[in-house]
Amino acid sequence: MYTVLVISIIIVFVVLLLSVVTTSKAYQFKHTVDPIDPLPENKKENEQQEEGSEKNKNQS
Repeated sequence: MYTVLVISIIIVFVVLLLSVVTTSKAYQFKHTVDPIDPLPENKKENEQQEEGSEKNKNQS
């Protein structure tokens, strides 16, 4: 009975150690976020605005 208790405690400490190591590595990881593409509705409006600004530049 004593050996089962000792083995259980060892297993608990190993699991605790692994979870602490994993968590600390996760906090050290540098996350990056890709830029969000504009919505299709806004994309058309942006293209129209860009075309208008290009026409204004050409007229100047």
